[in-house]
Amino acid sequence: MIRLIKVMTVLVMIISQPCSAQLIEFAESVPGGIAVVSLDQMPQPEAYYRNKRVMIIGKPGQWQAIIGLPLNSSIGPHQLEVRNGNNSTSYAFMVSEKQYIEQYITLKDNEMVNPSPSNLERIRNESALINKAKAVWNEADTIPQELELPVPGRVSSPFGLRRFFNKQPRNPHSGLDLASPAGTPILSAAQGRVVDTGEYFFNGNTVFIDHGQGLITMYCHMSEILVNEGQDVGRGEIIGKVGQTGRVTAPHLHWGVILNTVSVDPTMFLRE
Repeated sequence: MIRLIKVMTVLVMIISQPCSAQLIEFAESVPGGIAVVSLDQMPQPEAYYRNKRVMIIGKPGQWQAIIGLPLNSSIGPHQLEVRNGNNSTSYAFMVSEKQYIEQYITLKDNEMVNPSPSNLERIRNESALINKAKAVWNEADTIPQELELPVPGRVSSPFGLRRFFNKQPRNPHSGLDLASPAGTPILSAAQGRVVDTGEYFFNGNTVFIDHGQGLITMYCHMSEILVNEGQDVGRGEIIGKVGQTGRVTAPHLHWGVILNTVSVDPTMFLRE
């Protein structure tokens, strides 16, 4: 059974200070955005997009699936599979077009643009660890629908930029870069549990925090990591310090937000 439903789409505003906000107020069904699909199910169902489980919030008869959309999502109709017991229903939703601007960055260290074979092997091994951290799922009843900005400072690189390093095209920017002085404390965006920490070739010193139902926040390029894997952290708790590790041109925090293993625009979790 296929149902065509209306997906809530609201423009995202430029962020200043983080305040309380409902995630669905800022959801935008575009590549790199979030689709909110209403589900007329009674018992809480399970929902899957591209074979990845997605977040469900709400109450019986008024559930909502919160779907992270990859930056390479095709424009047009998509399918969400909803399972309730032995029954399965397909809900159709639309993804609209969004154009992201280009960014050209010059790096003096060519290894950060064209890594050597040994570094490529390191990157492949690290990618498996990073993907594992992004795929963590736990059945949390309470999910934060708004996040705190981890550090003060201007947005030096927004989400979704089509990036060129030394004029060579690379993957789009999968997070929000916040320019802050080296040593600035980095705060957890919400209550959660540290699921991974490490020092990675591109990301530098990095922390991943699980907030429940596939919502993960990622903090990169730290000078110091001040938490350990498995540690519970509160909203606003210091987890590290701003640094310049990995592929960077200046001290800053790269802050990523992941839903159902997909990097999405962090500004959708913040209020104007």
